[in-house]
Amino acid sequence: MAKTVAVIGAGISGLAALKCCLEVGLQATCYEMSDAVGGLWKFTEHTEEGRASIYRSVFTNACKEMMCYPDLPIPDEYPNFMHHSIFLQYLQLYAKHFDLSRHIRFKTKVISVKKRPDFHTTGQWDVVMEMNGKQESAIFDAVMICTGHHVYPNLPLKSFPGIEKFKGRYIHNKDYKDPKEYQGKRVLVVGMGNSGADIASELSQTAAQVFLSTRSGNWVMSRVWDNGYPWDMVYLTRYETFLKYVLPRSLSDWMYQKMMNKRFNHDNYSLAPLDRSLRKEPVFNDYLSTCIICGTVVMKPNVKEFTKTSAIFEDGTAQENIDTVIFATGYTYAYPFLDDAIVKDSNNEVALYKGVFPPKLEKPTLAVVGLVQSLGGIPPTSDVQARWAVRVFTGECKLPSNSSMLEDMEEKQGKKKSWFGQSDTLQTDYVVYMDELMSFMGAKTNLPCLFLTDPKLAWEVFFGPCSPYQFRLTGPGKWNGARKAILNQWNRTIQATKTRVVTGSPHLFPFFHLLCFFAVSLLSLAIVLMSK
Repeated sequence: MAKTVAVIGAGISGLAALKCCLEVGLQATCYEMSDAVGGLWKFTEHTEEGRASIYRSVFTNACKEMMCYPDLPIPDEYPNFMHHSIFLQYLQLYAKHFDLSRHIRFKTKVISVKKRPDFHTTGQWDVVMEMNGKQESAIFDAVMICTGHHVYPNLPLKSFPGIEKFKGRYIHNKDYKDPKEYQGKRVLVVGMGNSGADIASELSQTAAQVFLSTRSGNWVMSRVWDNGYPWDMVYLTRYETFLKYVLPRSLSDWMYQKMMNKRFNHDNYSLAPLDRSLRKEPVFNDYLSTCIICGTVVMKPNVKEFTKTSAIFEDGTAQENIDTVIFATGYTYAYPFLDDAIVKDSNNEVALYKGVFPPKLEKPTLAVVGLVQSLGGIPPTSDVQARWAVRVFTGECKLPSNSSMLEDMEEKQGKKKSWFGQSDTLQTDYVVYMDELMSFMGAKTNLPCLFLTDPKLAWEVFFGPCSPYQFRLTGPGKWNGARKAILNQWNRTIQATKTRVVTGSPHLFPFFHLLCFFAVSLLSLAIVLMSK
């Protein structure tokens, strides 16, 4: 009899987990609180307890060739960067294509997930669900948590003395929907992640004045990168990852900072991060620099304290008559249906082997999918995580001993701080991380061999975008359309924007840039050899 699996959540990660369960013969049931698939990407006019929420103007930060599942390209006619409503259509298309909805129980909330008394031998879980006010329970051989990390707002009011005296309104960005109600207001946005920058830029069109407060600054990247191509198609490559780790750190840092300052000097815009060498996720925003140079957004340092009507900043300056404060201060990791001790360490931080498996469980029958953050798209990351997890459930893949997993996590934590700094998020290097999980499944592409057998494809795999199709190219779960998708990815990228016939020079990107890549590679190799 097939093992049973409970999948919690029908967003990006839940759909991937459900599909991966079914393709290896597991008997999976997905539980979703709302009435449809989509999770975070299913926009609602009002926030709901226990559900992620987005604002009306949200677009994807990754382009469609990098934001798709590895075995289902996003339709050619979709724009490269998609409004949430369009990306939701793709998720619905994915669910329909793989016939997933019949395995999903909608309007069903998971109340609790507990080990059964004989867990140390069976690894089974008691799962309690609630639907229409009635509770029921079931026993599952494994559980996959796919609720993401945009559900429970982090509102650190203790870090902002005087906020209790503030007479204006203050909210977390989860409750922000659109700029209408802020017309003519003086608004302070606290926090400069993607949401904070987006909201500040959008509000600058209607508010009387917007102030954007940041504790440590951040790099700001445009979605439109070299020669007008999507940033991740140009930057997120195996070649760039190779340079990052093979070059001396000082040279790598210099190249990184030079690239980030190519569009504008971050120092001149009061945006530069305190530690400029860290590779934490930059902000993707095409308007913030324009808002700053036009004065509709004013950058400020961290807030020191609030008064009844003003905000006083750490540099001693103050802004009077603040009407609204929007805290774009991120989210906390919480699974109210699960004992925290299972997924968190003694410091109350999420501790997972490779960002997926709790290392201290007697049986590896619980997996968290979609929690790791990197520059790569969530759909391919969730797909690879889920493919590995279900093979652990079936016994096809084995985890190391508990002590080995803990040692690995401690070692990786040190490297993570070196590259990404101190952070509560599970940040990682996309290409390295994905290849590591692929190797666990015996599905990692052998590039040297590929250069010998299919040099055209190998060239695109190494120098071109590290697109999701690469992760279904070989091994278990191989998709027969992967090669064609990789070789046609540039054509699909420009197809969505070339909606008017323009005569002129031919498309030169692949040949010209590959020559540049080759020249830089030789130079990099020479530098490495000279440094030894």
